Amino acid sequence: MKIYTKTGDDGDTGLFGGERVSKASARVEAYGTVDELNAALGVARAASPGDAIDAVLAGAQRDLFTLGAELATVPGKEATLGIALLGADDVAALEHAIDASEALLPPLKTFVLPAGTPAAAALHLARTVCRRAERAVVGLPDEARARAELVVYLNRLSDLLFSLARQANHRAGVADVAWSARTR
Repeated sequence: MKIYTKTGDDGDTGLFGGERVSKASARVEAYGTVDELNAALGVARAASPGDAIDAVLAGAQRDLFTLGAELATVPGKEATLGIALLGADDVAALEHAIDASEALLPPLKTFVLPAGTPAAAALHLARTVCRRAERAVVGLPDEARARAELVVYLNRLSDLLFSLARQANHRAGVADVAWSARTR
């Protein structure tokens, strides 16, 4: 099987369910940003964040592939995917992971800059891509609106990535880099 199909050479692409849309459509932007987030999580995993964080990120990557597949489907035809879609239990799992991560960390007393270990920096970068993915999903037009659970999932995932970045620094014995206001 060849990797190239030439079907998108004119600037459109096919959604699951058969509809062709512009590669510049809001839906393609949304699932493309989710794909970029998945790749950013792969970079974070490659930065050796530790086995516990790696396991959480592996689960998130699996979930993001599901989320992206749903977004790449013609609205109303998600059942044709034949996979379990994300829901409240997946959001609850993220919340549990956030709580478990936060329990290992000193209380946050200031804003922190995205820095520290390579793993923490990669997780902070993934967090910002996650926020962009969330904005892209929220910005879908009414006729292509995504399920609310997808927005909630991305919102919680970005919070988790922030906590995991702090955890990566903490486990490496590296302090978070505190933001300090500019002086005049």
